[in-house]
Amino acid sequence: MHVLDRTTAMAIMPLLRLAFRPFFLLGCALALLAIPLWLAGWNGAIDDWQPAGGWLSWHRHELLFGFGLAIISGFLLTAVQNWTGHPGLSGKPLGALALLWIAGRLAWLSNVPWPLLAVVEVAFPLVVAVLMARTLWAARQARNYPIVMMLLLLAAMDGLSVFGLRPGDEAWQRQGVWGGLWLVAAMMAMIGGRVIPFFTQRGLGQAKAVAPWPWLDYLLLAGTALLALLYAAGPALSATIWIGLLFAALAAGHLLRLVRWHARGLWRVPLLWSLHVAYGWLVLACLGLALWHFGVALNPSLAVHCLTVGSMAGLILAMTARVSLGHTGRPLDLPAGMTLAFVLINLACFSRVVLVLFMPATALTLAGLCWFLAFAVYAWRYGPMLLRARVDNQPG
Repeated sequence: MHVLDRTTAMAIMPLLRLAFRPFFLLGCALALLAIPLWLAGWNGAIDDWQPAGGWLSWHRHELLFGFGLAIISGFLLTAVQNWTGHPGLSGKPLGALALLWIAGRLAWLSNVPWPLLAVVEVAFPLVVAVLMARTLWAARQARNYPIVMMLLLLAAMDGLSVFGLRPGDEAWQRQGVWGGLWLVAAMMAMIGGRVIPFFTQRGLGQAKAVAPWPWLDYLLLAGTALLALLYAAGPALSATIWIGLLFAALAAGHLLRLVRWHARGLWRVPLLWSLHVAYGWLVLACLGLALWHFGVALNPSLAVHCLTVGSMAGLILAMTARVSLGHTGRPLDLPAGMTLAFVLINLACFSRVVLVLFMPATALTLAGLCWFLAFAVYAWRYGPMLLRARVDNQPG
């Protein structure tokens, strides 16, 4: 196993010992900043200041390619050490990567000249893809090569979104963001299919985890990746019956997974039910878009927020809560308040998707408040863990 020697690893400041530490913190910080800023911009409270593309463009881009990609990168660049036995990114190179991510956020928010914004923004996912590819190739771990391909496609989607800023073409921006969202959904399906049944088995003390059905895993991954490409190319932005059929098939496949993973007792364990509920929002996102493509008078934005708030943010909050405990040497006992955080992120999604139909302004404010409080609790409880050394005096 190729690992840094203990003396070298322990000499690195705790924040830069593994990628989950800075990127979970940075992603959480952006989550706390992004929604209040978006609501202020949407309400016209800061009309004298506009980020690149305006507040709507900034909102939809940053919650995916800023917040989401930060957490994904922190998770993958940490997990790859366990997958391959090769050392994860740490020290000054990790600090430089974190600064690159920060530069992208500041560039978009401050509306720097377009060429500089394009280079800084797209460089981050490309570098993450190269780092993952290098480590996986060194270990010849072909099973995880699709992750590199999805990271490269995410960089391409980010590039499409950024390119749409130059002529002010909102369609290209939407195609890039929607394509990126469904690539993230494909990654959630891939990683979730591995960890949710495993975590459920471990959390409930079962003899063994539910065995995967490889054919179903492959079809869900391929079908969701196809959707991402259809959004990037444009056809999926218009209601089309055959795309509706694809969404319906994906909803059925994800629901089948959830039914197979279900086990007695999981609803008593917040670290487990939070994962299952987040995955359930993915089912509803696919079902909602299937109905829209079939011609039902349904705002597709509602289904998109099932994906972004309920599934992506819900899964992020649940996964970071568990990963942060395990990788800082702590038992898997949730800190006080985190169960409430899981409830709040789901209430945020319910408000944004359901209550908004009846009381739009109030529901948006409530959704924003619940989102903010959920990630504030995470920052309060987990920030000190991420900034300090492991409690078991091990590197990492």
